Parts: sequence; structure tokens; C-alpha cells
Amino acid sequence: MKKYYYVLLFLFGFFSKCTTVNDSSYKNNQASENNSYELIWQDEFSYNGLPDSTKWSYDIEGNDWNWGNNELQNYTYSRIENSFVDGQFLHIIARKEAFEGKEYTSTRLITKNKGDWLYGRFEIRAKLPKGRGIWPAIWMLPTNWEYGDWPKSGEIDIMEHIGYMPDSVFASAHTEAYNHIIGTNKTKGLFLPDCEAEFHNYILEWKENEYKVYVDSIEFFVFKKESDDFRVWPFNKSFHLLLNVAVGGNWGGLKGVNDSIFPQEMLIDYVRVYQLKN
Repeated sequence: MKKYYYVLLFLFGFFSKCTTVNDSSYKNNQASENNSYELIWQDEFSYNGLPDSTKWSYDIEGNDWNWGNNELQNYTYSRIENSFVDGQFLHIIARKEAFEGKEYTSTRLITKNKGDWLYGRFEIRAKLPKGRGIWPAIWMLPTNWEYGDWPKSGEIDIMEHIGYMPDSVFASAHTEAYNHIIGTNKTKGLFLPDCEAEFHNYILEWKENEYKVYVDSIEFFVFKKESDDFRVWPFNKSFHLLLNVAVGGNWGGLKGVNDSIFPQEMLIDYVRVYQLKN
């Protein structure tokens, strides 16, 4: 869900660095059970209606410029057709419908200024939408952009999924030194053939000198601090969470959009944030 274009070199990086899961051990293991962490923020979605406004806001600022990725959707504000909670799950729904000059709608929820963290463990249990043209993501951006615009202040992608690659999810790091625009991107894919049919825990463990991404018990992406230079490690400032389902775009729409798939939704069972004790 970047602010700049995906290029083919970025995609080639995915295919050359993909981890395969060939057993079922990841399905029932929650990697969050670690006594060194304590729960500090959560949304269990055990209520009904719109997402809790004390925890979530709607990001609509990029609709006019297609979010820098040539995305096709209009992210809406406080519209129950695109996001709601049913007492058990958060639903983020992409629809094929004309709305304010575009042909698709969806939602981009953020915790900015309501949940902002420096380091910690982030666990999001989700089931992903499917179909050619869908591009859901669970990710983090800097709250204050102290080092400058993207990619200087960094981006952490916990999970991205592309509808025309239904058996895989991806994790990435973006910095000034490491990003797809200059062909130095740090990204890895995980073979996860049931990600559209089953819930999985998408987990980030972010510490002072590295961060790791897991799916359930499988650690499949690690980004390490190489120096104090913010161009390689801007991850020493507060970040916030984002949850969204995009339609089309430079990566999600690389093979077009199948309009027969809509509506499509990402289901979120819970979001939990932990930090190290003491």
C-alpha cells in the first residue's frame, strides 16, 4: 500500500524469496504467548456497529490522488457498507459501486493518535478476501514522519496479499536505503494456501535492533538494524496500525480486476498490542 509505484523488479524479488510452509503446525499456534510481554491495547470486536471511534479513524486523504499506487477504490468515512463490527468480527468490505467519481468503495482504518507505539508485539488475527484485483494489507506507518516523506520515515508491512496470487502473503520493510523504487527492497513471501479460507495470526515483533514477522508460529521475515543511520533504520519513532482492502493499483491490479468477485471482505477477529514488561 505504498505511496509510490511498484515495479517489476519488486515482484521478481517476491518470487525469489518465498518461504514454503509444508506442514500444519502453524494453524493452531499463537506466537503471542510470551511471558515477557504484557497486553497494552486491544480491540476484540465484541460490540456491534461502526468500528470503535476511540481506537480507529478513517483515512480518506489520498482518494484524490489514488494513494500514489493508481488504486481504484474510494475509501469511505464512517460508512457501514464498507466497515462494521458484528459482535465477533470487524468487516472491511470492498464493493463494486459508483461513489464520488469512482467505481469501487472500501475502508482504510488507522489507529493514528489513538494507538501509536514505539516497539512491541502486534498480533492481528484475520481471514483475507479473494479475487483478481484485491489488495488487502495489515501494516504500519510513522505517526509524525520525523525523517521526512515516504520512504525516509519508514514503513512496516506485516501482511500484504494479492488476489491473483491466492496462495501467498508478503511482509516488507521500506526505508530510504531499502525500497522498491531503487531496486533494494526487503520483502519476503510465505506460501499460505488457505489464507483466504481460514483465519491466521499475522504478528510483528518489533524491537530496538530488529523486527520479525510471523504467520502463526512461522517466522518468515526479519529486518535488522545495520546502523544508526535513519536511512537504513528509521524504526526508532512511533508508528500506528493500518487495516485496509484496496482494489487494483500498480501491484494489486497488475493483472486487472475481476468485477464478478465483489463484494469482498477482510475479517478481523482481534487486534492486540503488547509491549515488553518493565
